Amino acid sequence: MKMPRWHSLALRAAVLLISSVLAEAQSLASIHYTVTLENPAEHLLRVEISIPPGTAQRELQLPVWNATYQVRDFSEYVRWVRSRGANGTALSARKLNKSLWQADGLERGGVVEYEVLVDQPGPFGAQFNNDHAFLNLAEILMYPVNARNWPMTVKFIGIPNGWQLACALKEDQGELQAADYDTLVDSPMELSKFQETLFSEAGGHYRIVVDAAPDAYDLQQLKETLRKIVHAETAWMQDRPFQDYLFIYHFPQDRGDGGMEHAYSTAIELSRRSLRDNPDELASMTGHEFFHLWNVKRIRPLPLATVDYTKENYTRALWFSEGVTSTVEQYALLQSGLIDEKSFLRNLSEEITELQNRPARLTQSVEESSLDAWLEKYPSYRQPTRSVSYYNKGFLLGILLDLAIRKGSNDEASLRDLFLYLNQTYAKKGKFFDDSEGIRQGAETVSGTDLGWLFQKYVGGTEEIPYDDFLMWVGLRVVVHEKMVPDAGFLAARNFDASPAIVYVAPGSEAFRAGLSVGDQILAVDGNPPPRDFESFINALSVGEPLRVHVRSIAGPERELSWKLEAKKTLEYEVAAMENATPEQLAHRKTWLYFTEHRTRAQDAAEQLTQGIQP
Repeated sequence: MKMPRWHSLALRAAVLLISSVLAEAQSLASIHYTVTLENPAEHLLRVEISIPPGTAQRELQLPVWNATYQVRDFSEYVRWVRSRGANGTALSARKLNKSLWQADGLERGGVVEYEVLVDQPGPFGAQFNNDHAFLNLAEILMYPVNARNWPMTVKFIGIPNGWQLACALKEDQGELQAADYDTLVDSPMELSKFQETLFSEAGGHYRIVVDAAPDAYDLQQLKETLRKIVHAETAWMQDRPFQDYLFIYHFPQDRGDGGMEHAYSTAIELSRRSLRDNPDELASMTGHEFFHLWNVKRIRPLPLATVDYTKENYTRALWFSEGVTSTVEQYALLQSGLIDEKSFLRNLSEEITELQNRPARLTQSVEESSLDAWLEKYPSYRQPTRSVSYYNKGFLLGILLDLAIRKGSNDEASLRDLFLYLNQTYAKKGKFFDDSEGIRQGAETVSGTDLGWLFQKYVGGTEEIPYDDFLMWVGLRVVVHEKMVPDAGFLAARNFDASPAIVYVAPGSEAFRAGLSVGDQILAVDGNPPPRDFESFINALSVGEPLRVHVRSIAGPERELSWKLEAKKTLEYEVAAMENATPEQLAHRKTWLYFTEHRTRAQDAAEQLTQGIQP
């Protein structure tokens, strides 16, 4: 039957009106989370997700990765999931795959609730116990698949007496507010009896929150260190893309170290042992994570433009996003006075030594290392013969790229200019750069010279880096020393707070004869918790010194093994001054280290330096 034209037009108008109303209702809808701190002794949280009226069938996704480039399957810790309607009636909730659930009958709205075990310590985890709750929310909060971009709120129930809440999100009537799920889960939070302090710098406001034993740190000293770092890096970038920023610190007794960047905050953990043995590490890690608020969080490679929480997200540019962030971190520490020139060059020497002692530098490019970041949770992948670190080689490429830009422009441009260009061209316009190709284009734009050879040989390729060719511009060279060092006879690797695992035992070595096997987990060394850096630990010992290791095999009992350290020959690389450096090279060095914009300013900077390497 054919409908009259006026009837058809009226129906069409009604459909458009209904669609408009529904669209408006959906645009005003938001997702509300309620998190109950239910059972600290058993590390259990209960989560309720309030779903507004709309679609009857909802799919809810729990991310499989967050905070680091590893698939960790947080759904492992979800105990149960159930759903109820707006009137309290029980509804169907079923699992579709390991991290995806489906709830039915929600056309009038309702609630999905579940219980989750939360006991993963550190800045990459979520933990709830009698002492505190630290939460990376992507690890505990599911999101409705078709509502990821809706406004989100979170409120907490059952917070123990005396605990405070620290989070970069704004709070309204007891609820934390976020524009969408991505913003929500990029805002970690600390709930505990933490200590805190505030400071302002160049118009920005900073909050420092520390959950640690009072004798583990000096809050005033920490504040002054942070003030120097934020001053150096915001001045370096000529930018401050925030009004308020939050630093969260944990200083446990022996647990592992690490830091995680976020758009308006960072979370950093350093063990008391690290604070004692390597006091510069706190400033180094803070400088790295703070600079990430530009590089990674805003200056971002195109493949990471939109996060996919259901699978690996690949990019070839982690060498720049992570490694070159370490380059800028070292520049910032130098320019803020937290390290001196000798310390800067000593760190550069150590980074060169690390790369040159990894045979995999000849078989794996730094772009491939970036793609393979998702394999880092497997201890065998970390062997020197298997992989290079995009942090390590990326740091060195940041130095080389800086020197190449400077040489190509006769010190009229630098790595800093590249970052200013990327910030203006991409970050401030909501755009994203095209992996390594975008970095090459930017570097060539600011330097006015061809740098394709550098990217072809050392970024996408595996050619040996001719360090002297780059360092000559600033009157430096690399000296190679042959030295004998203690040899434990094995290689170990660890992932987060898991016990280190043996990935290699040298055939015929003392460790081999003592019974150490690949796959053994190290529980203690000389009666103490395993060190974070075995190589540094062993190098601090002496040849012939006994080593006592407590291990657990994959399918066997725990056992105590001991043997004497042997000796092995290794190469050490030292960045040193050229014997006959010219005045021009010395001027270039001062310009490089202190990032003055032109050579005339470098002359002034050179006069102000009282410490440094003499030619």
